[in-house]
Order: sequence, then structure tokens, then C-alpha cells
Amino acid sequence: VQLQASGGGLVQAGGSLRLSCAASGRTRGIDAMSWFRQAPGKDREFVTAIDWRSGSTSYADSGKGRFTISRDNAKTTMYLQMNSLKPDDTAVYYCAAALIRQVAPLENWRYAYWGQGTQVTVSS
Repeated sequence: VQLQASGGGLVQAGGSLRLSCAASGRTRGIDAMSWFRQAPGKDREFVTAIDWRSGSTSYADSGKGRFTISRDNAKTTMYLQMNSLKPDDTAVYYCAAALIRQVAPLENWRYAYWGQGTQVTVSS
């Protein structure tokens, strides 16, 4: 599976961005997809994930109420709608996919396939 993230950019605090992650290749084998982010000098952290079959979702506390993850009906593209952005949301956002179903919360899955990342910068 190949993943291509896009949609990042510079936005003022309080603004919105919509990230996309296009999957290609063995997309029928996808069990879940997720978004992670990494800010300068910080570890990569989980943002949100979606079960590709059921559509169930999981969010980190940092994004609850502000971020919404979704996928298209063809199940080849994932989106992250981010509203009410804060400077603390500034990071490189990565999409990832898991092709092995795991018995664990989505935020604890091992995601073996990663996109290249897209920069999100929120100015104050």
C-alpha cells in the first residue's frame, strides 16, 4: 500500500484545514488507517484512526471535538477535518495504514505503512 498525504498549510489560530490521504495499491487489504503528528523536538503522537471496515473511530484527547476523521465510499481516501486550530497543532501530519487486524484499541495498533507527511502550521 502506498499513501500520499496532502492538504497541509499555514493557517491562523481558529482556522480550519482538511487533510487527505490517498491510498493506492493493495487497498482492499486495509483494516484501519490513522493520522499521527510530530511537532519539532517532540515524539510522534497519535491523533485519530478509523476502522476501515466498520467506520468506527478513535481520537486523542487533543483533537476531540475539533477533529473529524472520515473516509470516502470507495475506501481509498481518508480525510482529517481540523477545526478551531491552535498553535499547539503545528506539526508534520502523517497518515498510516494497517493491513493486519489487531485486537486492541485503534490507537495502539501497529501501522506498518506510512505516507510522507504534510506540514501544518498554525500561527497565533
